[in-house]
Amino acid sequence: MPSIILIRGGGDLATGVAYRLHKAGLKVIIAELPQPLSVRRKVSFSEAVYDGETIVEGVTGKLATPEAILSILDEGAVPVLVDPSLKILNTDLPITVLVDATLRKRPPEKLAPVKLSIGLGPGFTAAKDVDAVIETHRGHTLGRIYWQGSALADTGIPEQVLGIRNERVLRAPADGELIAHGDIGDHFDTGDTICEVDGIPLKAPFNGSLRGLLRPGLNVKKGLKIGDLDPREDPRYCTLISDKALSLGGSVLEAILSQKEIRKELWN
Repeated sequence: MPSIILIRGGGDLATGVAYRLHKAGLKVIIAELPQPLSVRRKVSFSEAVYDGETIVEGVTGKLATPEAILSILDEGAVPVLVDPSLKILNTDLPITVLVDATLRKRPPEKLAPVKLSIGLGPGFTAAKDVDAVIETHRGHTLGRIYWQGSALADTGIPEQVLGIRNERVLRAPADGELIAHGDIGDHFDTGDTICEVDGIPLKAPFNGSLRGLLRPGLNVKKGLKIGDLDPREDPRYCTLISDKALSLGGSVLEAILSQKEIRKELWN
């Protein structure tokens, strides 16, 4: 059987990586939390944890048990496993590559060894925590692969869209249950209530389309990123994998294929 690539995390960037690897004919599985917190849910395989199945740009992600992984792969789908501690690495499955795409900004704990480990973004040091680090910061170095050293430090500043930066990121105004007043893809005018937490409304700071929102009903903490308002007013962006996610996927593919001993094990 061809070797398998395990991706830790099923959010939008991780899904972009999984999508590109899957499209290249590689066997990919995703390990997620019991209660994922993906904002861009329409392009996140993590939604399979809640719904049992989700489709992103024609590729199906299916909630899996360890026993069902091989059959789901045979169907041409991406298995999504609830396995935050990556116990699946201790099974007989031929997992040769681990990609940490959680963007937790801290190095991983010690895990069962794989032939190639890749970390996305800051928090990893190549040749120490992982074998390779991939730059996630937009700019001239986005997608570059580092076999020594680290990615750029997290600035905490959101990426600018049409001149809008901090305002487009929606954060919980309080601790409590998230109640939505609309769905991803909906248009909101300035001052419209997008959602509420603990009875406190979160209003649109400008006209835009809701590009992402945490799953309604989740309990959130004050200050947590819960949504993304897009001033470009194109609802298609809500269901398309981003350019950044696809770029990172291409970089992960390059890093994997650069390893001759792994390359020959990837396809039948």
